[in-house]
Amino acid sequence: MEEGKSNVRAVERALDILLCFTEGSNLAMSEIAEKVGLHKSTVHRMLATLEDRGFVERDPSSERYHLGMRMWELSAHLSRSDDQSVIWQPEMERLRDRLGETVSIYVRDGSERVRIQAVQSNQPVRRVAPVGARLPLYAGASSKVLIAYSDRFVQEQIFGDPAWLLAIDLDQYKQQLEEIAQQGYATSFEEREPGVAALAAPIFRHGQVSAALSVSGPSSRLTMETMREYSSVLIESAKRMGTMIK
Repeated sequence: MEEGKSNVRAVERALDILLCFTEGSNLAMSEIAEKVGLHKSTVHRMLATLEDRGFVERDPSSERYHLGMRMWELSAHLSRSDDQSVIWQPEMERLRDRLGETVSIYVRDGSERVRIQAVQSNQPVRRVAPVGARLPLYAGASSKVLIAYSDRFVQEQIFGDPAWLLAIDLDQYKQQLEEIAQQGYATSFEEREPGVAALAAPIFRHGQVSAALSVSGPSSRLTMETMREYSSVLIESAKRMGTMIK
């Protein structure tokens, strides 16, 4: 009986820790300990477990925590008015209607990117983008945006990951990232899939890249010239979406 109560109490403490992130998106362990009224050693152990399961993520450079990708995966099965992927959907639909192509939102999870929202093109030949799909970071316009606007520490972590393709010329890739950071968007032309092209722009939150807004479709329609023409419209949509989240 006592063991059962102890297990329930551990669950309650874990939930209390997760609820701290309703008051802030980027918290130090000491801040969390103060909010939940627990010793730092207890909070440290529970955060380690939550991090191992993907519910929180720790920034090694600052030792601060934020919600992890497991929360996105759970929220994908809900329809909530405060879910930013839901908040962004009307703007995504407007962008889809204006450009005629599939619109997606990606966030980074380690050495992968995850599609958390998508609005499919209405055209007969179109790019189908399933929500929840995980894709590698080493190819694609959204991947380049998520890396280009990350800080140097995060970039070096990504480049040092064993999943990174050795065939990529890293010096040339870094130069490309600098150009992307200057122009405000990235393009890809049949990099990951034959016949598919995409362009992407960053969505910022508190001055940091939060997600990548992407437009993708057949390379026969999304030529490099067409993508350059679409870039200003995409960037403006990404800026508006950045103002929609707290």
